Amino acid sequence: MANVEIYTKPTCGFCFMAKRLLQSKDVSFAEVNISAQPERRAEMIQRANGGSTVPQIFIGGTHVGGCDDLMALERAGKLDAMLAA
Repeated sequence: MANVEIYTKPTCGFCFMAKRLLQSKDVSFAEVNISAQPERRAEMIQRANGGSTVPQIFIGGTHVGGCDDLMALERAGKLDAMLAA
């Protein structure tokens, strides 16, 4: 199973939807709450090539993007292969 990391904020509906999709697939993930750890925001932006909105999702070290991008991978049937890598 690929290592999954997700940068979030507690009040973010898109974060909730992305985590719910991962949980529905029994995928464990490391969550970084940038509200509780504001010093990690700069790290997120750098890793996400300038992406400053949440969520920012990484699978196996590869930047996937946000919630819409994760959902698009699922609709295209590509998410399971990424998670299995």
